Amino acid sequence: MNSYISQLQASIAPLSKQVVNHPVYAAIRDVESLHAFMQYHVFAVWDFMSLLKALQNNLTCTRTPWFPEGNANTRFLINEIVVGEESDVDFFGNRKSHFEMYLDAMQQCGADTSAIEMFTATLQQTGNLEKAFEVARVPEATRQFVRYTFEIINSNQPHVQAAVFTFGREDLIPQMFLSIINGIFQDTPEKISLFKYYLERHIEVDGDHHSLLALEMTAHLCGDDAKRWQQATEAAQKALQMRIALWDGVLAEIEQAIEA
Repeated sequence: MNSYISQLQASIAPLSKQVVNHPVYAAIRDVESLHAFMQYHVFAVWDFMSLLKALQNNLTCTRTPWFPEGNANTRFLINEIVVGEESDVDFFGNRKSHFEMYLDAMQQCGADTSAIEMFTATLQQTGNLEKAFEVARVPEATRQFVRYTFEIINSNQPHVQAAVFTFGREDLIPQMFLSIINGIFQDTPEKISLFKYYLERHIEVDGDHHSLLALEMTAHLCGDDAKRWQQATEAAQKALQMRIALWDGVLAEIEQAIEA
């Protein structure tokens, strides 16, 4: 393995462990507590797609007239990931993005989709991220998470974007969480089948094939440039810190609901 990759992985290992072992997973005991989780997490699913498209814009030609841009290997890697994320097969065999699949899962289990729908509609109309936050009354932990994603997007540094995508947004799913979801599924399959499918599909596609492609893409973009690897490491570390803060926000909301 590339020594730079090994060093980066070692540097983020403590933060990755915090994400995997975060107490928010154990707090999800029923469909109601899952609602709170999904209403926060859906924003991460959405801005993941925005980060992905930023990479595609930077690494390929997405305008006309077309000219061959960048390295053919990185073009192939990012385009293959986009196909899988933007037009996968859902539970019913229909082509949908992972974001649309997540919305379907929220609707099936009764989670409130009004905030994410109002947010995306306002952002599409105004192009103003802060305005969309305000109109949709997005929680502060979620705002901070999305702001950092767009800070990375607006950096226009493909190697940094790729590092955050690969190491900071891998969405590590602990086995404990899968066990919890399977337990809820046993009790209420009619409410949780689409979310269970989403998680299984995520592990199959994102956690396996796409993660290997993303790793190769990051290695191509950073090359043997020590400064780029340092920038990539710092960005991935902060991305994981932002994920921990997002989970802290979800946990606080679940605990508040229990106390009420």
